[in-house]
Amino acid sequence: MRDTENRSIQALEEEVRALKEELEAANSANQAKEIFLSNMSHDIRTPMNAIVGMVALAKNHIDEKVRVMDALDKIETASTHLLSLINDVLDMSRINSGKMTIAEDVFSLSDLLHDVLSIIRPQMEAKQHHFSFQLGDIPEETLYGDPLRLRQIYVNIANNAVKYTRDGGRITICFSEEADDLGTALVFVCEDNGIGMSEEFLQHIFDPFERVHSSTVSKIEGTGLGMSIVHQLIRQMNGTIEISSRPEEGTTVKVRIPLRVDREPVNITELAGKQLLILESDEKRQDLYRKYLEDTGIRFTLVPDYTEAIASLTDAGYQGGHFDAVIIGTLSDSVASIYDIAEYLKKYDANLVLLLVDESDWQEIEYRANRSGIEHFIPVPFFRKTLLSGLLAALQKTSKDDGFFGTLDLTGRHILLAEDNEINREIACELIGVTGAIIDTAVNGQEAVDRFRASDEDYYQLILMDIQMPVMDGYTAVREIRASARPDASRILIYAMTANAFAEDIRKAKDAGMNGHIAKPIDINLLMQLLRQLQ
Repeated sequence: MRDTENRSIQALEEEVRALKEELEAANSANQAKEIFLSNMSHDIRTPMNAIVGMVALAKNHIDEKVRVMDALDKIETASTHLLSLINDVLDMSRINSGKMTIAEDVFSLSDLLHDVLSIIRPQMEAKQHHFSFQLGDIPEETLYGDPLRLRQIYVNIANNAVKYTRDGGRITICFSEEADDLGTALVFVCEDNGIGMSEEFLQHIFDPFERVHSSTVSKIEGTGLGMSIVHQLIRQMNGTIEISSRPEEGTTVKVRIPLRVDREPVNITELAGKQLLILESDEKRQDLYRKYLEDTGIRFTLVPDYTEAIASLTDAGYQGGHFDAVIIGTLSDSVASIYDIAEYLKKYDANLVLLLVDESDWQEIEYRANRSGIEHFIPVPFFRKTLLSGLLAALQKTSKDDGFFGTLDLTGRHILLAEDNEINREIACELIGVTGAIIDTAVNGQEAVDRFRASDEDYYQLILMDIQMPVMDGYTAVREIRASARPDASRILIYAMTANAFAEDIRKAKDAGMNGHIAKPIDINLLMQLLRQLQ
């Protein structure tokens, strides 16, 4: 009898313990939800307040161009920050639901590193950080993977280094490769001398919404989701992340991600015998040119400044020869800008092909560069394959970079825009309208299909298709257009232009028969790159 009572009491105690654990778990979940809502309420309202406030200021000073431009710049900054917050939340939701997928696309490591540097460098300059970018051994430069997610990982880590390093601090970033069973492993190391983290905080750094609690960083914005997302992405890529840190001494983050290698060589037979003039003052870059161009059949002359460049052009002319192209690289202590030099070179010989090899964001300088005669761009850092591919494209004149969209002349071209939102239609029509193209609109997928079928063959050169529309969605509309018996149904360019911006959405667009994808909010530069194909 007593044994039975003891067992009953023990069972009751176990049940009570289980109920207490469930209650604690429920309370913990509720607390996490409250923290989530509190953080998101604060972090979303902060940029929204800036946007609403600056709109009001711009309206009040509508006749003062300087005040309006300042307000618009701040609205742009706040909007970018707000978009990053939304992307973080959506990414975390995607990961938790198991819907996050990693792409397996071929990409150039040079382009990836250039993008990362273009994004993080301005932030470091704003805080006057001493920034050092280093390259270790990089034997493979064309890889398979997800460049967008890789960029997200590296930029997020670098941004944290910027945030938590005081003005005038030091940040070093190094990329290298290590042999791996999959092909190679891309190794990224970011080191700073910022405020650092305690051992206790490091145990929770990958937990959502965790931030260093310090008066030094009390004004730092963000969702607190960044490192959690980074950790999940690295795990999905079968990579590793190691973090070491000491309070007030700094932090070092090392990421290692295995990637497959694309070893398809560049066909450089057309470059044999070409004459190349390289204007480069940096001795390390000069060594790279010598290393990458040897045994290619390209005859090249290296000069440190533009006066020697002119002398080389003149000597070649006297001897009855000529240069096919000029690379404009680093100019140390030059009295003229790269654009002035480019204009002078073009005046000297209008047939010269000018290439810029630079760290700048090409989209930002493209218009001015084109106006000066530079039509081709090779991003820094560059590797052998990047350099040779860029030279080949330039000398074959395959590039269609025509500068700022205002220079595009699409008079006579017809574009069909399928968009159910009136404001989005107005924005797209205004952006595209400056090119002179004729734009027809449809408010749903069925109307887009009907307009295409009712048009003459090859009447439309491009269809921009929203996805979520009434009556018929964009995917179905594209499938119906592609299935049409008309000869132009298979060759017309169709691009998704939608707020469905995940990697899975891009794949769905491709599977439906679309040629590409432009995410909303619309990146004007991407849109104009697409429109250049219609010239």
